[in-house]
Amino acid sequence: MDTLATSPDAGPEIAHELQANCERRFDDARAMPPRVYTSDAFLALEQREIFRKEWLCVGRASALSNPGDYLTAQIDEQPIVVLRDENGGLRGLSNVCLHRMSVLLEGRGNVRRITCPYHAWNYTLDGTLAGAPMMDRQAGFCKESYRLPSIRCETWLGWIYVTLDADVPPVATQLEELTRLIEPYGMSDYVETFHEEHVWDTNWKILAENFMESYHLPMLHRATVGPHSRLDEMECAPGRPTFNYHWITKEASLPIGNAHPDNTRLQGHWRRTTALLAIYPTHLVTLTPGYFWYLVLQPRGVGQVQIQFGGGLSPEFLDDPKAAEYMATLKTLLDEVNAEDRRGVEAVFRGVHAPLAKPGNLSHLERPNYDFAHYLARRTATS
Repeated sequence: MDTLATSPDAGPEIAHELQANCERRFDDARAMPPRVYTSDAFLALEQREIFRKEWLCVGRASALSNPGDYLTAQIDEQPIVVLRDENGGLRGLSNVCLHRMSVLLEGRGNVRRITCPYHAWNYTLDGTLAGAPMMDRQAGFCKESYRLPSIRCETWLGWIYVTLDADVPPVATQLEELTRLIEPYGMSDYVETFHEEHVWDTNWKILAENFMESYHLPMLHRATVGPHSRLDEMECAPGRPTFNYHWITKEASLPIGNAHPDNTRLQGHWRRTTALLAIYPTHLVTLTPGYFWYLVLQPRGVGQVQIQFGGGLSPEFLDDPKAAEYMATLKTLLDEVNAEDRRGVEAVFRGVHAPLAKPGNLSHLERPNYDFAHYLARRTATS
């Protein structure tokens, strides 16, 4: 057993190891140390310094279009629910009953009231306790004193973000530069057409890093998108404190990969450019002129990651008579690509446990991974 990975001081020690690794110049950069992916203590440090303090994407606002529509998520040990209230606003609430502390809602759906499945205490869509069966016999009970705690909830370009930190700047402020970079796409108006949830046997950071770089496309995806992926067409700019990105400008293999003829927002090379966005820590988006698809990650311990997987179309393709056909073709392709990615990232997770595992040099196309490592090192720094 690796005593360093299990000792009480393992988290800070591994953070220091990561920081030392990040002191290398990019032209001599290495992959992150194996214990970054395998240590429970380091994950606990991530939960405390990253997940409890950062803005986390939980889904697409268009998925909650009607009053009572809701989705659920979890920040570290805190279950949350985001719902569309009776006034049409989005609201984040603690998803834990104020009676005996049962989780209230699961998955996604629509409710008129939030009703506890344990003792039927129920709450209005603003979190106010509306009913508590037979509690009027208890003199010390005051219904008006019960209200589900609020969770900060904001939107950015059609995405829902939540945080437990009362002091973190607004999400739109943190992503102001990214907003300008991708402004021509009009991502706010893209509409989600499918959403699924999966659990893979890998560390959340391995999957995040896989999404961030396209160096693996010709090999890992040789049966799907690999033959269409020209590495010399990819541009990996230096990342920013809250995100990284890279561009691919090419003629797409699918019609919806380029701009629709009715699209007047995009001009010149933008009509053929795909943006791959990694918004720290766990929101990953492929944004093309005609469609988008995304992953939202939530660690389930060191060795599993819960994945929200979704996608949709730009307004012009959504209005196209062939919209359903286009989306079905895209979904079939994405399912195949995901199956390839799963095999890849689960193999990496098995590999990082090997006694002889050693991080090697990064490619120039793995600049986003280098920047992600620096983000993690900054956030987990303890001295």
